Parts: sequence; C-alpha cells; structure tokens
Amino acid sequence: MQRVKLDLIDRKILADLQADGRMTNVELAQRVGISAPPCLRRVRALEEAGYIKGYHADLNPQQLGYGVTVFAMVGLSSQAEHDLVAFEQTVAGWAQVRECYMLAGENDFILKIVARDWDAYQTFLTRELTALQNVAHVKTALTIRCSKSEPGVPVDMPAEEHAAE
Repeated sequence: MQRVKLDLIDRKILADLQADGRMTNVELAQRVGISAPPCLRRVRALEEAGYIKGYHADLNPQQLGYGVTVFAMVGLSSQAEHDLVAFEQTVAGWAQVRECYMLAGENDFILKIVARDWDAYQTFLTRELTALQNVAHVKTALTIRCSKSEPGVPVDMPAEEHAAE
C-alpha cells in the first residue's frame, strides 16, 4: 500500500517512532489520537512505502570501548563510476566505518569511523584505508566531543493541520 501524501497522523506516527521505536502500538495509537488497529495498519503501510527503513537500538560507543570518533575526508585518484562503486563496496565491509557519504567538491567521500583508541584508528588508516589502490588522500578530523546526535530527519507538521490541534 503506497501512500503518496502523508497526513498529520502519519507524520505524528513517524515523529513518535523516530523518537522511541520501542513504544507499543497501543501507546503510539494513544499519542497520535487513534485506536490501535488503524495505527498498526498505518505503521505497516509506512514501512511498506519505505518511510520507515528499520528499527535499532542507540548504543553507547564509550560503554562498548569505542573512545575515538573520527571523520575522514577521502579523495580518490579516479572518479569513474566503477571506482566509486568499488570504494563503496570495500567501505561497506569495514565495521568501524559507521557512515559513508559521497560528496561533491574537493573530497569524494566522508567517513564516520569509530575506534577503540587513537592507535587503533591509525592502524586502520594505514593498513586499510590509505592502502586502497584508488585512495589519493585522506584528511582526518578527530572529534573532541559530541554535543548533538539526533538520528533521522525533522518530521514537518503542515502549518494548517498543526494549527488545528
């Protein structure tokens, strides 16, 4: 069931699930102001339509021994499509790379990398990342602290529907 236009209830469902994906369907239904069965149907429809990609737990990297987060800007020597895809496929296999974005501009990719400590990151950098044949340069930015980490995207509530609440 493909929904083309999200209504206010759909947007509330998305916002609430994004904030707390573990809430029960009954709690979600109460929050958005509908009964549980239609709420569940809407959630399933949002999943099938691709608005909801999945559910996960937000883990604490420090508690799991990952004390270093690094952003690495990577420039490749070739931007041919097959070289870009090969780089992306290699990166997909590295567990310590948590996010990878292709960029427009001076750098081709930015990677978010976690490591247990600075030495572990340097080992990864020299043995894995810069060892790739197509990597021309890597510029590293070591994070000091994270002051905001909010997954997902803002879920906009249409002004005319929001004012009616």
